[in-house]
Amino acid sequence: MGRALAARLPGARALHFGSPDWRAQLASAELGGAVIFHLAARTHGAGHPTAPDYHEDNVVKTQALAQAARAGGARRLVFLSSIKVNGEETHGKPYAAADEPQPEDDYGRSKLEAERALRAVQGLEACIVRSPLVYGPGVRGNLQSLMRLADTPWPLPFASLNNRRSFIHVDDLASLLVGCATHPAAANATFVAAHDEPVSTRRVVAAMRRCLRRPERLFSVPGGVLETLAGLGGAGEKVRRLTRDLEVDVGEAARLPGWKASIGIDEAIEGMVHAYQEARG
Repeated sequence: MGRALAARLPGARALHFGSPDWRAQLASAELGGAVIFHLAARTHGAGHPTAPDYHEDNVVKTQALAQAARAGGARRLVFLSSIKVNGEETHGKPYAAADEPQPEDDYGRSKLEAERALRAVQGLEACIVRSPLVYGPGVRGNLQSLMRLADTPWPLPFASLNNRRSFIHVDDLASLLVGCATHPAAANATFVAAHDEPVSTRRVVAAMRRCLRRPERLFSVPGGVLETLAGLGGAGEKVRRLTRDLEVDVGEAARLPGWKASIGIDEAIEGMVHAYQEARG
């Protein structure tokens, strides 16, 4: 995400909040009249982070940045949050920014706390964008794992997974963040953002295999059965992201003048597969 945004902001200066000297970097930054994009966060990854780890990196650092922005005279702060603030799955009604937050894990709770810490800093103009899963070249995490699985000759049990999940391309998200930096309608607003077409796991895997020039080879296993089997192996949560729905209401963000998510799953997967194959040589 940082690379995609920096490509639209030549000359922008980066502060690295994962560095031990992040407070010194922040203290020396010239923030007068600046627009600040806060993308840094501790996410799910190696090291088995705890709730205090998430709080320190996602809440304390956001609060420190917001206070420095206000004291330094920054013009606006644009904060990249997560749809996990809303929850983990939808049941027929897409998530909207105005919905009651219902985060279910330490990461989602820390992002909600960070949003509240940001709003508590008086005198700072801020905009919050909650994003679902981001796709694009160089994708990592669950989508990278799914692409590696698709790049095998094995039959896969996803033919009956006609669930509905929202995604957003990294370039569309970067475009939205830039729009949030300047447009008056974005001041102190919260948006949820995604492409307006939810897609199923079946479609994602089929598109991956098509781009990888592999036979589709999908067979049907009910989602509940997959979840039960995965739960026995300790992977229930990961498989539920493949079997359940998570839709986003794009209405509010789509009303921001000049912005619309335009890169759908088929075009995105072509770019992802190309980058994946290049990386493998």
